[in-house]
Amino acid sequence: MIDRQFVYGEKTMLSRLFLRKGAIVPEHHHENEQITHVLEGALRFMLGNGEVLVVRSGEVLVIPPNMPHRAEALEDTVDLDVFAPPRADWIAGTDAYLRG
Repeated sequence: MIDRQFVYGEKTMLSRLFLRKGAIVPEHHHENEQITHVLEGALRFMLGNGEVLVVRSGEVLVIPPNMPHRAEALEDTVDLDVFAPPRADWIAGTDAYLRG
């Protein structure tokens, strides 16, 4: 339900995700600041502070470090995520929450 590609440097990671309608990114948190830019479609984010936000095509969301969050694709969605620092769990392949 989720496909992704990513590239990273020393301090930043850029990822492109394709989430099919109904795809769920389970609740998780990470030390990385995350900036999500939805290019097409819409994602519903549930944040650990109780906020529920729908981010649509052309909109951007900043998720602070260590903020629990989950997401649901309301439609087929393409987004760009920027992480600083790079996601060590993605690089090492230990991100079981997203692979399961």
